[in-house]
Amino acid sequence: MSNILVSGGTGFLGAHLCARLVADGNLVVCVDNNYTGSIENIEELFNRPNFFFIKHDVTNPLGKLTRHIDQIYNLACPASPPAYQGKHAIMTTKTNVLGAINMLELAKSNNATILQTSTSEVYGDPLEHPQKETYRGNVNPISMRACYDEGKRCAESLFFDYYRNEGVDIKVVRIFNAYGPKMNPDDGRVISNFICQALRGEAITIYGDGSQTRSFCYVDDLIEVIVRMMGSKRGFTGPVNIGNPGEFTIRELAEKVIAKVGGKSKIVYHSLPSDDPTRRRPDITLAKSKLDWEPKIALDEGLDRTIAYFEQKLGIGLGVLAI
Repeated sequence: MSNILVSGGTGFLGAHLCARLVADGNLVVCVDNNYTGSIENIEELFNRPNFFFIKHDVTNPLGKLTRHIDQIYNLACPASPPAYQGKHAIMTTKTNVLGAINMLELAKSNNATILQTSTSEVYGDPLEHPQKETYRGNVNPISMRACYDEGKRCAESLFFDYYRNEGVDIKVVRIFNAYGPKMNPDDGRVISNFICQALRGEAITIYGDGSQTRSFCYVDDLIEVIVRMMGSKRGFTGPVNIGNPGEFTIRELAEKVIAKVGGKSKIVYHSLPSDDPTRRRPDITLAKSKLDWEPKIALDEGLDRTIAYFEQKLGIGLGVLAI
């Protein structure tokens, strides 16, 4: 059993990760300020003796813990555009940069292994397709998205400097679009948007002409590879792309969701936001060879599971609309 700290542990991915680590018998300390996360996501863990929650903003040092920490998973950062853009941009950069420093210092003082959940957004609007880990990206440093894109790039830089200069044992993964139960219905990400719009009988909103592509990885597959990365041999730092290499246009995704929900939603088109990537697909050769991993859950199956979750979450078909 390991003593593990998960920052951002009440968020979509963090909550799934906490549940997996607790089920594996580890002692888990979940840290979050609940800005985009929710206590509801982890409430089933509160009756477990090996789970603890600390409400805290990682832009501030956590302070001394009563237990030695063996591993740290750093997931703390808003991941949906409405949550990190606009008036939240400075906070997002602080979370990425100061949060990374504080978690790295904690790892250093505990001689712990620390894993950074970076993002495919470090590639920006890529000129290479599919994207390999060696690709350096095409990012606009002054765009509305830069607080997230450049914040994650700076966090990776910090991780590797702590590895080279301070001897901290680091792991870095770059997550391509993830989805599944425990997503916030209003988080602004494309799958949750489409499913909730279809379930409510609203128009499906596509930005641009829908020809831009994304690759969608179901949460269970993603958590599995994150845990495998943490357990990989010391010195294997990454970065490692993690995601599903299946590539779909946004229009194809909208049509799938409408067909599965069975409603009468129409597709409406709006202007494409600036610097929105036109193509996104991971090269996962490294994850396959070093972690013996590739995703098992196809988009159709994952959408069925996610739609069922949102039906319950929104009260669709249960005689009540709980939005």
